[in-house]
Amino acid sequence: MLKPAAWAALPGTTPEEKFAHLGLVIGTPADIRKLGRIADNYGIPIYLFFEDDLARNRDLHAVLNEYATVPEYERPVILVESFLQFTQENDPSFEQTMEEFPLMVTVIKTGSDLPGHGPSPSPYVTCLMPFLDELDLVSEAPQPGQIQPLPPS
Repeated sequence: MLKPAAWAALPGTTPEEKFAHLGLVIGTPADIRKLGRIADNYGIPIYLFFEDDLARNRDLHAVLNEYATVPEYERPVILVESFLQFTQENDPSFEQTMEEFPLMVTVIKTGSDLPGHGPSPSPYVTCLMPFLDELDLVSEAPQPGQIQPLPPS
């Protein structure tokens, strides 16, 4: 649930400006751990998609309604906090692995009209998880604060 005071304290007058201050710009990569901290600190729902078409071409609210009866861990979309909790509970070395190989996801959409998550407008973010064959486990980890180029689509 949105933490209105924390959201209001962010610099910027528009949701896009506030998201940009948090480093959440459409088309850029974001460390999944940072997304978890943002979700926790600001109460912003951040959704991770596992399917490119759903992330890019479908309305978030429609996707959430469509999969509402499907168990959480079987959906093609999950809240970042749920994903992080699941991975930490099922892989005790997850935190160390993330230190060595940060899991970078791509910010797909930011919005401010998600119903049912607090006062209106309610900000949200959708991101796309990389496919296993896209993970680069041999390159150096990105340096904090640097935008990494996206791979060609």
